Amino acid sequence: MGEQRGSKTYEVRTYGCQMNVHDSERLSGLLEDAGYERAAGDGPADVVVFNTCAVRENADNRLYGNLGHLRPTKDANPGMQIAVGGCLAQKDRGEIARRAPWVDVVFGTHNIGSLPTLLERARVQREAQVEIEESLQSFPSTMPARRESAYAAWVSISVGCNNTCTFCIVPQLRGKEKDRRPGDILAETRTMVDEGAVEVTLLGQNVNAYGAEFGDRQAFSKLLRSCGEIDGLERVRFTSPHPRDFTDDVIDAMAETPNVMPQLHMPLQSGSSRILKSMRRSYRQERFLDIVRKVREAMPHAAITTDIIVGFPGETEEDFQETLNVVREARFASAFTFQYSKRPGTPAAEMEGQLPKEVVQERYERLVALQESISAEENSKLVGRELEVLVSEGEGRKNNVRRRLSGRAPDNRLVHFAVDEDTTIRPGDMVTVGVTHGAPHHLIADSGVRSVRRTPSGDVWAARNGREPQQPGVMLGMPTVGAPREEPAAAGGCCNT
Repeated sequence: MGEQRGSKTYEVRTYGCQMNVHDSERLSGLLEDAGYERAAGDGPADVVVFNTCAVRENADNRLYGNLGHLRPTKDANPGMQIAVGGCLAQKDRGEIARRAPWVDVVFGTHNIGSLPTLLERARVQREAQVEIEESLQSFPSTMPARRESAYAAWVSISVGCNNTCTFCIVPQLRGKEKDRRPGDILAETRTMVDEGAVEVTLLGQNVNAYGAEFGDRQAFSKLLRSCGEIDGLERVRFTSPHPRDFTDDVIDAMAETPNVMPQLHMPLQSGSSRILKSMRRSYRQERFLDIVRKVREAMPHAAITTDIIVGFPGETEEDFQETLNVVREARFASAFTFQYSKRPGTPAAEMEGQLPKEVVQERYERLVALQESISAEENSKLVGRELEVLVSEGEGRKNNVRRRLSGRAPDNRLVHFAVDEDTTIRPGDMVTVGVTHGAPHHLIADSGVRSVRRTPSGDVWAARNGREPQQPGVMLGMPTVGAPREEPAAAGGCCNT
């Protein structure tokens, strides 16, 4: 079996939130550990895995459409296998195999480690394998992984969610919150740093509720401080916290731990306390704004971002105005804004007061216009400031034309910066640049690179690509064929608490 499998290739297509991206790295690692190779783009992969999301009303239509498009390819390649996992698989279970009988494997959110075995069983038995577990079989971070980034890593600290938001189906699909032990988290983080990562994002569906399972209300702030003691770890981020669990000790840990970045992504969802109650969100407008105020007092230059849902059932114009008022007061650096979408199986889907599409669209456009004007104003305040940027790959679509590279500032703002032809800069390296322009969604730094600091991450990137890059047009050429395909996270998704 090993010899036969050695030349088999795979492709993972990822939809949804950060937790799915993290799971896809595990799925890739599991397949490679089982002898598969990542597809290089010279033909269809032997195994195509869909890691699905279920938080959108039309998620199933999108999946079945993609499966339908792939069927002729499979018919022409009889040895090809298709697997469907993730939240939609957990929700629909046997329905996927019934509606798309050419699918070989269906697995859920709790048993991603079973994928190689299920693929082999489907091949031998020549019939679809559907295996859905009701509880987590093993923590995802204990599995092998194929990290997509040389410089940044996800470290999952918990899975599942104990909240009961009326718009969200995730707790039904991911289960109750389960926390990892601090020692395991820190050991994995040190391993990521030893492998070259300079940035780690702590990941959980409700990340700052960490510790509830073992009864330590300050476990998350302690974890942040412990990350500050890891040599070589330059940037620590986390996503997404819930306002209910956002305590002062977390703010203190953020402000007092040098490598915890001055950035906070905290979902608002609505500025109306009445709608927040209907959403079953356990905070109100005043509580949210109080957290924003405290964070800004402790970290004046922190960038605060959020998620907002427009058009929740029963939302009035007055409720929507409350949301606009919070946006004006909080002055978010950016916001992920979504039009409410029914999630079958959630209480909100059955609520009275479902709003007409045209009303939701009009409110959405007003919200986006307001937030973009605030983002542009806030970014313009950074003109003239020097920033240390972690160079990234694939974030600037027009970089080759404009001879720019891209990266992230400490507060996670995207920065496009000009480079000289003879400057060698690799993804994962740090550069110091001066901001020359602030746009709504990014900063421009065209005054030249002030300094370059080579990092172990840059060394790892160069080793992966088998070369030192020669020019900007080459150094950030990121291969996309065979890479996990990622789509934006939807409101109410796994990490959108």
